[in-house]
Amino acid sequence: MKTTRTAQILAASVLGLALAGVAGPAMADDAPGDGIDVSVNIEPTTTPGQLSMTVADNDGVSLQENGSDAAARQFTGTLPTVTVTDTRTPEEIPAGEYWAVVGQASAFTAAGDPAKVIGPEYLGWKPRLLTDSSTGAVSAGEPVSSVVSDGTGAPAVGLAGQELLVSTANSTDEIGTSKVNADLALRTGVDVAAGEYHSTLTLSLFNQS
Repeated sequence: MKTTRTAQILAASVLGLALAGVAGPAMADDAPGDGIDVSVNIEPTTTPGQLSMTVADNDGVSLQENGSDAAARQFTGTLPTVTVTDTRTPEEIPAGEYWAVVGQASAFTAAGDPAKVIGPEYLGWKPRLLTDSSTGAVSAGEPVSSVVSDGTGAPAVGLAGQELLVSTANSTDEIGTSKVNADLALRTGVDVAAGEYHSTLTLSLFNQS
């Protein structure tokens, strides 16, 4: 009998739990909900402008004999187009800042015979601005002649040192894109040794204030 009573109590307890669950609150299927608006204001990504220089795709410059006379051998060609692009706003440019592109050549060395050399002072150029300067602030550099003068009155120093290709006196005066190239002229003595010579013309963009 004692065992049977215990079983009845347990059964009643289980029943009570089941009833308590049925008697709890129920959610109506069509009960209205409360919506919460979630918002965010994403500002456009702003990338600071920059000043850069590019050189048009090229296979190098092959100078061809042109304009030789009794005083000199002359070999000419054209520098690939150089582009200076400034995408900065006036507010991003420090007061008084200016930029310039300069060029400097290495010595011409004969292929297979490094003892045969033509100095960089024999290579001159005549820069030419290819784009209109709306304000006149951007300008090409002055011509430079070989040390074997071309007779134009240009400084006969060649590209042994850094010579100006293009520049602006004040960066804020004209923002945008400027293109420039140059006529190249190698003038040597008439007794220059025959051979295939190679030089490297290095262009550099400077940004200073």
